[in-house]
Amino acid sequence: MSSLNIIPLFSAARANAGLDFLTSLTKVLDSNWYVLGEQVNLFESEFSDYVGVNHCISVANGSDALEIALRGLGVRRGHRVVTVANAGFYSSTAIHAVGAESVYIDIDSTTLTLDTKALRTVIDSKPSAIIVTHLYGQLANIEDIVAIASAASIPVLEDCAQAHGARRNGKLGGSFGTIACFSFYPTKNLGALGDGGAIVTSDDALAKRVRQLRQYGWSKKYEVAIPGGRNSRLDEIQAAILRVKLPHLDRWNEQRRSIAKRYNAAFSGLDMQLPSSIGEDFVAHLYVVRVEDRVRFSEGLKEKLISTDIHYPIADHKQPAYNVKTGFSLEETELACNRVISLPCFPGLTDEEVEHVINTVTAYFSRGQ
Repeated sequence: MSSLNIIPLFSAARANAGLDFLTSLTKVLDSNWYVLGEQVNLFESEFSDYVGVNHCISVANGSDALEIALRGLGVRRGHRVVTVANAGFYSSTAIHAVGAESVYIDIDSTTLTLDTKALRTVIDSKPSAIIVTHLYGQLANIEDIVAIASAASIPVLEDCAQAHGARRNGKLGGSFGTIACFSFYPTKNLGALGDGGAIVTSDDALAKRVRQLRQYGWSKKYEVAIPGGRNSRLDEIQAAILRVKLPHLDRWNEQRRSIAKRYNAAFSGLDMQLPSSIGEDFVAHLYVVRVEDRVRFSEGLKEKLISTDIHYPIADHKQPAYNVKTGFSLEETELACNRVISLPCFPGLTDEEVEHVINTVTAYFSRGQ
């Protein structure tokens, strides 16, 4: 591999290769309608059909989606929201934005998603909502989580920003809980050419409230009917791009899984923890392994021109901007944050590049590093 052949963690150029964006972009430009027009309406309809829910409300980005969804559920100052602390502070940002308190519970050591045993320990305290992050493209144990929450009449918000198209028993991530959020940041499995997000639900009243909240809380133009509204809208250009890409999503996810399967098969005997599933409930948004000394591991791969990253190195309750006392053991969370590292895994990664990653990782461990 030459110095010109650095293997990236993700390539937008490769992900978008061969797609015709120009026709859709020209249509938007010719329409002279750029906000909440035909393309947004069509994308919302197509995406809700894809997920298997009744409503899709597009917004400016995934972070806004989480905040607006919480507001839609009525979460406000003084309320408590259950979440995990290993998922990049995105759920925590939304919880802080609405003035609520994060209740961090530990993760399952295998899936690195919310642990149902830990959830049962806090459910009697009657939190106002539970945010379930389908991390790295892996569906959490969402059926059991929803069952536990439903028995206590607590809404479940699915964070699907990394899990577009993940399925279990014929249902897609985003269709299990009360409400769900997606990000369309360019690196996502379904990515726009800029920021974008969406909120989905099958609850008619909740959808109506969320639709109002994304545009000032209006009931009609210039009439603010509900508090807490904001300006958060997906523009026509991004909606048009997402409409081009949506029909390819399942195929791209299968390409990601195919790479993950090759990695798992090659790395199964090595001293590292691998993704727990390579089935349909995993769409390989990131291929994340856990190693004892990730600094040395990363340096070893960098020498061989392989890019890596850490998703995520700092647990939410340890972020310097906030002084958080958890009250619960987050042993698995903290262990994961100290050991996770991501390897290249995206549509467009060549067979040669995948083989180079496999050979480099195998050689690293064979040297007894």
